[in-house]
Amino acid sequence: MGTAERTYLDWNATAPLLPAVRDALVSALDLSGNPSSVHKEGRGVRAAVEAARRDVAALVGGQASHVVFTSGATEAANLVLSPRFKMGRAPLTVSHLYVSAIEHPAIREGGRFDKSAMTEVPVTAHGMLDIEALGHLLSQHDRASGLPMVALMLVNNETGIVQPVKETAQLVHAAGGLLVVDAVQAVGRIAVDIDALDADFLIVSSHKIGGPKGAGALISRGEVMMPLPLIHGGGQEKGHRSGTENTLSIIGFGVAAKEAAVMQETESARLATLRARLEDGMRANAPDVIIHGAGVTRVGNTTFFTLPGLKSETGQIAFDIEGIALSAGSACSSGKVGESHVLTAMGQDPKLGALRISLGHATTEDDIEKAVEAFGKIAGRRKLSGQAA
Repeated sequence: MGTAERTYLDWNATAPLLPAVRDALVSALDLSGNPSSVHKEGRGVRAAVEAARRDVAALVGGQASHVVFTSGATEAANLVLSPRFKMGRAPLTVSHLYVSAIEHPAIREGGRFDKSAMTEVPVTAHGMLDIEALGHLLSQHDRASGLPMVALMLVNNETGIVQPVKETAQLVHAAGGLLVVDAVQAVGRIAVDIDALDADFLIVSSHKIGGPKGAGALISRGEVMMPLPLIHGGGQEKGHRSGTENTLSIIGFGVAAKEAAVMQETESARLATLRARLEDGMRANAPDVIIHGAGVTRVGNTTFFTLPGLKSETGQIAFDIEGIALSAGSACSSGKVGESHVLTAMGQDPKLGALRISLGHATTEDDIEKAVEAFGKIAGRRKLSGQAA
């Protein structure tokens, strides 16, 4: 994608707004009612919000009544990562949170859990959750103190590695626990079904699939067991998340979800082919390049690589100068480039640095050629200088 000057390859950070979403947002500007109002104007807005709820639910094989709209995935994580739940009207305690070492910072912070009630679960050198280690931890969990909760992303945002969620669910439920799955980087790229995954909760985000920023959702398998509210007030979203719904963003989110469901069927293989051409070109230019996660299952749009001798900060700037927009891992800290906790978890030296290229539906063969050309120039300067570029 992009103009002759710029090539956008940072879709995991945010996907450009889809044309259909833009059109829906413009039309929605004329909706003047509050979705909680009972008059005609209010009912019209409510109908649009509920249509979006159905489309978001359908994207993950869920039920519309089990979707709670939030301001984004981070808020959804803070809502569900809670030691205080209710089973119907009865209180329910979740006493400990087990978080994989490669989770997004929004999950790694633990939501409303005290740090003393959190345990990090290691991953293998290939970046996959260590199932055996998790099983051992759950076997040691004190059920008398409350239920265990496990948080595991379906697709890692840096490496694109697909995690063993279904196998994890078997362990978690055998221990009587709850499984929270961050599906932000998975929806629209691989088939996601909350029942097939056996997840208790899914977290999704609008702007990762071409919708507007400022909308996300927590999707549950049922309505009986839910966390106590994070935001209190007027009792919107069935009391789970108070505050007047962000109507514009929610409507756009719904349209993006419909589009993502269609594109997932056609785009996954195409992007995987483009990604293969990209990585082949990178290896041809620099045989010592390290493609993280290349030996395990990844989504087809993501390449996370280390070019020995090239620092992340330097590499990101160098690609930007060449007209290529990419990132150095997670885009969650106001542009700050730091060491990758994902590389650390995989047992690699994070000081090596790594860069992430992520593709989307508008990525073309020409974009890949430009990226390979830029990579070749940067790798060549590194070799000529004999030091970090």
